[in-house]
Amino acid sequence: MNDKQSRRAFLQKTALISGGLFLGSHFPDVRALAAEQDEKAARVKLGVIGTGSRGKYLMRHINLIPGVDIVAVCDNYAPHLEEGVKLTGGRAEAFSDYRKMLSGSSIDGVIIATPLYLHSVMTVDALKAGKHVFCEKAMAKTPAQCLDMFNARESTGKILLIGHQRMFNPRYLKAFEMINRGRLGDVTQIRAYWHRNNDWRRNVPEPSLEKHINWRLYWDYSEGLMTELGSHQIQVANFIKKDFPRSVSGTGSINYWHDGREVFDNVNLVYEYADRSTLIYDSMISNAHYGLEEQIMGPKGTMELEYGRLYSENPPPAPGILQLLNNIEHKIFDPLPLGGKSWIPETATEEKGEYIYEVDLDDDGSALEMEGFVRMIRENRHSDVLLREAYYASIAAVLGNEAIKKGEVLPFPGEFIL
Repeated sequence: MNDKQSRRAFLQKTALISGGLFLGSHFPDVRALAAEQDEKAARVKLGVIGTGSRGKYLMRHINLIPGVDIVAVCDNYAPHLEEGVKLTGGRAEAFSDYRKMLSGSSIDGVIIATPLYLHSVMTVDALKAGKHVFCEKAMAKTPAQCLDMFNARESTGKILLIGHQRMFNPRYLKAFEMINRGRLGDVTQIRAYWHRNNDWRRNVPEPSLEKHINWRLYWDYSEGLMTELGSHQIQVANFIKKDFPRSVSGTGSINYWHDGREVFDNVNLVYEYADRSTLIYDSMISNAHYGLEEQIMGPKGTMELEYGRLYSENPPPAPGILQLLNNIEHKIFDPLPLGGKSWIPETATEEKGEYIYEVDLDDDGSALEMEGFVRMIRENRHSDVLLREAYYASIAAVLGNEAIKKGEVLPFPGEFIL
């Protein structure tokens, strides 16, 4: 089967599809994604605001969805705008001002893939213009802006979906199901990290465009690692905990990339939930050895979601002879020599674990997320659960930076609890 067929076959086999909403009101209804989009359904017309690397990536997925037309693209950087038009076969109308696109195009919805500091104003304007909105993560740069977006959605009744694609990733959906069914017991700690080894800097054709192109490196435009990377993993942790962090503390600095940037190149944080369990999070961009992972731990086992493995705390014993050989290998029966160690180092277990999903798909969830947005538009069906998850994850990410800057344990501010 091709990738698309494999993805759908997997979704159709999961309890998410066959057993209904196993997490109740706390889980988004994505069952319909197992079915093909109906080519006879009303065509959906979309506009894309921001045709840089992420915008073009999403456009390539949208171009594969039946019955969808990208009829308008917008970017205030001419090279990106030209590339965006090309991705539509030259058919889309080009705009350098998103407000003219909103007022001058007959579009049903917009994809917003712009720098973080623009998310809120563009989203609110689009919703008030009567457009459905998909906005890339994180939701916004400040808690107040996140609330503005949420309230605009409530007042207009339009769809607002934020780009946390792990909520549409089959391996994550299966893991959520297994955790909810008690495979790990009560989740007592989550460790998550995202490590890269690059400077995050892009080539600038002229100095005046430095902050326009390298916006991720400056506080006025970005919240750095926490919103670009950390918001994804905070959202996963929140979803598993069915809660949001009640406090956060941490440290961060620029300890490697001394190139004029303002945002931290490494962060280390501890988020605490109401039940006193924690999310321990770190991210850096000077070493990629460990990559990224979310490790979900409970008394019965551990899940690694990116790797897609479940490790039991009490794995079934091996068959007799294998068990005997294993015991000899680990010297369980050896006498303790006089003057020898009185303890055994508690190194990591060597259990290989089991896969938590049935097929390995080359898709991080973005393709299904775009299909989901189109289906939401066709059915005029907003997911309040997904928006609330994005809201709390985005605010928690921003609070992490604030806690680092202040050197304090910060509570989740009451005025932003929905």
